Amino acid sequence: MIEKNGKKIEFSCEVFPPKRNEDMYEIYKTLDELKLLGPDFISVTYGAGGSNSKKTSTIASYIENICEVQALAHVTAAGVTPEKLADLMAELKKKNVNRILALRGDKPRDMTEEEFEGRFYKHASDLIEVINQDDFFRIAAACYPEKHPEALTVEEDIRFLKKKVDMGADDLISQMFFDNEKFYSFLDRLDKAGVKASVHAGIMPITAAKQLGTSVSLSGSSIPTKLSNLIAKYSDDPVSLKKAGIEYAINQVEDLIDHGVDGIHIYCMNKSDVTREIYEAII
Repeated sequence: MIEKNGKKIEFSCEVFPPKRNEDMYEIYKTLDELKLLGPDFISVTYGAGGSNSKKTSTIASYIENICEVQALAHVTAAGVTPEKLADLMAELKKKNVNRILALRGDKPRDMTEEEFEGRFYKHASDLIEVINQDDFFRIAAACYPEKHPEALTVEEDIRFLKKKVDMGADDLISQMFFDNEKFYSFLDRLDKAGVKASVHAGIMPITAAKQLGTSVSLSGSSIPTKLSNLIAKYSDDPVSLKKAGIEYAINQVEDLIDHGVDGIHIYCMNKSDVTREIYEAII
């Protein structure tokens, strides 16, 4: 928890399950290091189509019960049936994990377009409606400061987001963004639409040029000239790029805190050192 001008701002981060079972030790090591920062919660992503769902619940249990930090387990609608959802909720409850981030999710690689279009839960709001029937769970949902890539208009995007909140989402975690002014404009739109939820600003430190071709391009986030110039300047100097990318993220976070945001959520890419640098710079 960060306190600024009398306001308490939550600090959290996201990890993802390793693809290989033999790498599970590394994620536990990362979590042991992250817990020393005292985050309010740590979220753990969900494998496409449920391929990593067991790892997700196992890691969430480690966060909750070993690290003694609140875990936020991701659940995606793609590939999830009512039976699978009931089993997953029962498993999370058994492991004392009561926070869920409900997502629609992208089409899994091994799923055909026909299967994806025929999925039981079409939207995250459909998941939220079911999960919200169990008082044990606190639900979060995703939001896009610059509009979901598939939404036709900004207004349509806000309507879908409001539906998720109306269905039971208490928290919103934003997709990564690199221009704080776009985030503040987004908060204004939420306020005008009467969307009442805690909004956590999603920050991804750019520590390698290849991130722009993977995570960032998929998110639909725009790249400010200042950041693109920085990446171009240090494209052949990985050490300097990492340092500059972390500094850019720190400046973003400090400005967000000065504006009294509800929370800061770091997409740390399983790198505890990057998260620690940011946290120590802002406290």
